[in-house]
Amino acid sequence: MILLVVDMQEGLVDEELYAFEPFMDSIVRLIGAAREHQVEVIYVQHDAGSGSGMSVGDKAFEIANQVRPEPGEKVFVKTINSCFGNKDFREYMERQEDKRLMIVGLQTNYCIDCTVKSAFERGFDVIIPEGTNSTFDNDYMTGETTVRYYNEDVWEELADTVTIEEAIDLFGT
Repeated sequence: MILLVVDMQEGLVDEELYAFEPFMDSIVRLIGAAREHQVEVIYVQHDAGSGSGMSVGDKAFEIANQVRPEPGEKVFVKTINSCFGNKDFREYMERQEDKRLMIVGLQTNYCIDCTVKSAFERGFDVIIPEGTNSTFDNDYMTGETTVRYYNEDVWEELADTVTIEEAIDLFGT
C-alpha cells in the first residue's frame, strides 16, 4: 500500500479550508501511522507555472511544515490536476505489485478528484479516509457541500471510504 499526500502546500493549506483543524489533525495522524507501519508515503506538489506564485522556488509551492516529508520519501511535481500526469510518478506506480492506494490532501474537487479517477482507471484499489480531503467554498457550493458531494456520491463506486481507524488498521495488512 502507498499513502499519497497530494498538494499539501503552503499556498493551499489555509484555515479557510472546510473543517481545517480536524482535516489537518487527520492528515498528520495518518502520515505518522503510515510511517510507524513502514507504509510508503509519497508526496505530490502542484506547480502552477512561472509567475503564478505557486511554482518551484516560491514559498507557496513548499510542502506545509505540519506534513513535511522525511528524508528518503519520494516527492513528485505535477503541472496538471491528476498526479498521474507526472510521467515518473505514473511509471513508478505502474511497477507497484500492491495496488492499494490511499489518497489524501487537496483539493477535493480538483486534484484529489482527478487523481482518484485516474487511479481507478489504472486498476488501483483507491482508499479515501474520511476527513482527509478538503477544499474551499466556491461560487456554487460550500466547502462542506463539495467535500460531501465527492466523498459520498462521485467516488462511491471508485473508492472505498473508510474511517481513520480503519485506514490505520489497513496499514498493518
